[in-house]
Amino acid sequence: MSIIKWQPWLDVFDEVDDFFGNFPRRAISKSFAPAVNISQTESDVIVEVPLPGIDPDKVDITIENDVLIIQGKEEKQSEVEETNYTRREWVSQSFFRSIALPVSVQSDDADAQYDKGVLKIVIPKKPEAKAKKVAVKVK
Repeated sequence: MSIIKWQPWLDVFDEVDDFFGNFPRRAISKSFAPAVNISQTESDVIVEVPLPGIDPDKVDITIENDVLIIQGKEEKQSEVEETNYTRREWVSQSFFRSIALPVSVQSDDADAQYDKGVLKIVIPKKPEAKAKKVAVKVK
């Protein structure tokens, strides 16, 4: 006689997977947080974000309290007609990234460019506040 290990939950999980696996997929929606490269020069903070295939008009960039927020949404549709059927697929992808900048910046003077799938944001640094010596006047 052989011994069989009892696994009470295995059958339940298989049934749940089978149940949800039979639903048709009408749209695929995914979200991602893009990678970023941040560098500094003497006067600027430079942020580069690879966003290949994303329409730059659908990208929102916000800078508030020295935090850079990059977000957007892209929807792609394809349609293939074959002999007996038509297949339509929609893919929706959204992205969001919030980055605390390493120094204080002048957000009003920021510039963004999109070239060959890479978003490049150049943000001028705020001039450092210099200590000011105050003379005490005696009356």
